[in-house]
Amino acid sequence: MVDVTDKHSRYFHRLLAPKARLYTEMIATGALLYGDVKRHLDFNVAEHPLALQLGGSDPHELAAAARIGADYGYDEINLNCGCPSERVQKGAFGACLMAQPQLVVDCLKAMQDVVDVPVTVKHRLGLDDNDSYSFVRDFVGTLREAGCRVFIVHARNAILQGLSPKENRQIPPLRYDDAYQLKLDFPDCQFILNGGIHTAAQARHWQGQFDGVMLGRAAWHTPQVLNEISRLSHPQLPFLSEQQLIQAMQDYAQQEIKKGHALRHIVRPMIGWMAGQPGARAWRKALTDFAQLNKNQASYLGQVWDDWQKRAQSLASA
Repeated sequence: MVDVTDKHSRYFHRLLAPKARLYTEMIATGALLYGDVKRHLDFNVAEHPLALQLGGSDPHELAAAARIGADYGYDEINLNCGCPSERVQKGAFGACLMAQPQLVVDCLKAMQDVVDVPVTVKHRLGLDDNDSYSFVRDFVGTLREAGCRVFIVHARNAILQGLSPKENRQIPPLRYDDAYQLKLDFPDCQFILNGGIHTAAQARHWQGQFDGVMLGRAAWHTPQVLNEISRLSHPQLPFLSEQQLIQAMQDYAQQEIKKGHALRHIVRPMIGWMAGQPGARAWRKALTDFAQLNKNQASYLGQVWDDWQKRAQSLASA
């Protein structure tokens, strides 16, 4: 979710899913040690519980970055051992770390030594054509011995050569049985299932077998699914109406614009919100109308909402 999961998208997702645990994009250690920390780590207090996902393979650098994140107020530090992109491979981190479990242990221990919040791991089931369950079992077992107790399992292999990141999310077959076997073999650990989950029904099904589910691109392309899952998981909670959510985002946009943020970035995660509903195309068009968005007026969001409601009612009665 690099370049996707920014603080604006997380704030919007929090409004849709009051109890969900939110994650940052994967942030390379160098970006925090030598870059603009505030730009990468700034968040709204409403985003809690919030996890910082780090990319790196140097224990000392990961420890320093983890300390920065914990001091900034993040509730969890997550080490990415699942991203298969070429850029990540050149940095010798992401999915290729699964081939070096002892290095991952060193990284985990270095981070655990400097923070009081949980240090967790996101990983794949295997690398390239190695689909042996023993590979991932041994990887998880080694990390468990180092004190890791929470694993986010993308239930596919990572193909390090020949597939793009997008293809790596689609082509390697899903192996939910192997992911579930991890839960059986390590009952004192928590396993969060990731991969191939697009609907609320799928999420609820797997929530019954795992300790949770993680959505990535589905939350971006069809964010309303987060609200649907939340309503099924927490029926006792009060949820915002669509009108209330629009008002909350408009208020948020007004505050963020004063801080120098652009409206076009703030509304970007809302583009897919009306997917599958009448007038969805007009909604997307309005939220990508840069001539209007570049005026940087938060009230434009309310105008788009009013126009969409009228159009949707007209289409429904046609």
